Amino acid sequence: MNTLTAAWDYLTDATHWNAEGGIWDRLGEHLFLTVVCLLLSCLIALPVALVLGHLGRGGALAVNISNVGRAVPTFAVLVLLLLTPLGTKGEWPTIVALVLFAVPPLLTNAYVGMRGVDQDTVRAARGMGMTGRQVMFHVELPLALPLVLTGVRIAAVQLVATATLAALAGGGGLGRIITAGFNLASTPQVVAGAVLVAAFALLVEGLFEVGHKCVPSWARGRTG
Repeated sequence: MNTLTAAWDYLTDATHWNAEGGIWDRLGEHLFLTVVCLLLSCLIALPVALVLGHLGRGGALAVNISNVGRAVPTFAVLVLLLLTPLGTKGEWPTIVALVLFAVPPLLTNAYVGMRGVDQDTVRAARGMGMTGRQVMFHVELPLALPLVLTGVRIAAVQLVATATLAALAGGGGLGRIITAGFNLASTPQVVAGAVLVAAFALLVEGLFEVGHKCVPSWARGRTG
């Protein structure tokens, strides 16, 4: 209980929040890293998944290849990248490692969502004279949107949790609070940093849940 009390004291001390390199600064760095990696992951994974899901070819291979990233620990990828010339490029080793980590859920959910669209609906759209592009963007994508957004939510929450590894590569984020706690042999600070990361992840989850409520009811029913 003494550790928890000390961690609470750390979190409620205004100087730890407002000082240079304090919690607010680290939170901003963590948010920036998460948003950048999520956007890059979406730009890589979603176009591939949507096109392959629409065509119905090559998607299983792409999903299996991307899932290899789940079998390789992000920390191992980060260490390997630090040994390459990319290791001298600031935050880029962390960004690349996190993007590789976030691609699988995005790719898998988007592809499954596209392939799960009722084919009678697709055939009806084609029978009305829609082009392949129109079918993809006006029929398949809207129906697949709930699963696509589920993949984005999973990737975002995972990125928030895993971005703490940035501190091990000299980067910023809430992980710096944890690593500083280890360096100072301060268990309360380590606990406080872990609580902040967990709270941030829960906040992101909550924001996506609120966004889920804004999805039309006809589409919301397809989410699991």
